[in-house]
Amino acid sequence: MTTTSETADSAGLDQVLADIRACRACLGQLPHAPRPVIHVFPETRLLICGQAPGRRVHESGRPFTDPSGDRLRDWMGVDYATFYADRRLGVAAQAFCYPGTAPQKDGRSGGDYPPPRKCAELWRPQLLAELPQVELTLLVGGYAQVWALGDRAKRDMTDTVRAWREYAPDILPMPHPSWRNTAWLKRNPWFEAEVLPYLRERVRGILAS
Repeated sequence: MTTTSETADSAGLDQVLADIRACRACLGQLPHAPRPVIHVFPETRLLICGQAPGRRVHESGRPFTDPSGDRLRDWMGVDYATFYADRRLGVAAQAFCYPGTAPQKDGRSGGDYPPPRKCAELWRPQLLAELPQVELTLLVGGYAQVWALGDRAKRDMTDTVRAWREYAPDILPMPHPSWRNTAWLKRNPWFEAEVLPYLRERVRGILAS
């Protein structure tokens, strides 16, 4: 039976999510119309905090509907259906809208622009206040780590991820699962050997209870 407290908590989150999805704070500052993408629920216990949606996610309106998502799900040990259907898993990036892709000098597409700080400043405190059941946050990528950890972040993403035990059990810093980090994964085999078993164990525990 749903209690009055649970109903109030859900209503508070529903309002924040409605406000986020209606946000147009970056209108005119992005190369497209804002389309905030977020996927969280009152039951969310594992929160995935990436940097910002990519182009494919902007088009689909659903987080991690791209090869990065395939790699992330493999890291977590969950399938596509579970990732989206289990309300204990949530996704809320540092910025909710695709920031656009920076051009390279030769005319090809480069990496995406950094997530604008304005988004996290506007929404993150309000959102996290409405997610009291979160027990593990995955900080995916350097921008998300610097924002969330502040002075606790190391000099770069690699050192922050290497120090993952310092942030346990409530935070786990990770590299972004983008194909651009394939070379990083080859240079740092300790990530797959040490961090992924811990991540999969935590995910199994959350989904089993």
